[in-house]
Amino acid sequence: MRALLTDALRTLAPPRTDRHGPLPPLMLLLTVATGVVDAVSYLGLGHVFVANMTGNVVFLGFALAGAPGLSAVNSLVSLAAFLAGALVGGRLGSRTAHRGRLLAIATGLQTALTIGAAVTAALADGGADYALIVLLGLGMGLQNAVARRIAVPDLTTTVLTLTLTGIAADSTAAGGAAPRPGRRILSALAMLLGGLAGAALVLHGQLATALALAALLLLATALAAHRVSAPDAHWAPPTT
Repeated sequence: MRALLTDALRTLAPPRTDRHGPLPPLMLLLTVATGVVDAVSYLGLGHVFVANMTGNVVFLGFALAGAPGLSAVNSLVSLAAFLAGALVGGRLGSRTAHRGRLLAIATGLQTALTIGAAVTAALADGGADYALIVLLGLGMGLQNAVARRIAVPDLTTTVLTLTLTGIAADSTAAGGAAPRPGRRILSALAMLLGGLAGAALVLHGQLATALALAALLLLATALAAHRVSAPDAHWAPPTT
């Protein structure tokens, strides 16, 4: 338990000498935002995911088989937008060597996309599902590509399958060394918190408010990343 709490604290408030500097808590903020956005897309945009492409591809298969309540078109639009966003994120990553600056730029772009989605949802009053799926899918594809480039262990911001597998498979009960237990649990809790907050808002008819919350989290991340990104920061170069 002590190791878990110590690791969690180091994730929330990394020491100055940490290889990833201030990136871990910023990636946790992105994880919370992901939970909010996926709650919006699944509960408010026709049972489609814009961040979790594993679920989205499975839903596409279900829809093609004729499962009720699912739309193959929605899933395809989400997948296309996600891939386009990932392409942009990949281009940014290949041109930006400083991980903090990369996070600030990409999250700034994602904030703009999410604000656009929030405004669209507020003004359209229904009937704008495709526009929202495209805006959010672009943002999440961008986020995934950048998180992959930044490569903070166990903080992918969107996918928990390997993180949860690691909690069990690397545990002392399984004969492992149980690396980063606190960070892994915080990652899962961050996604849970975001999903809970997003679902509570959407289920009370506040879809635009949920998107505004996600945009606020993204903006906070972008501003913080910009502030801490000193040119000579020891954690700035990509990991090898």
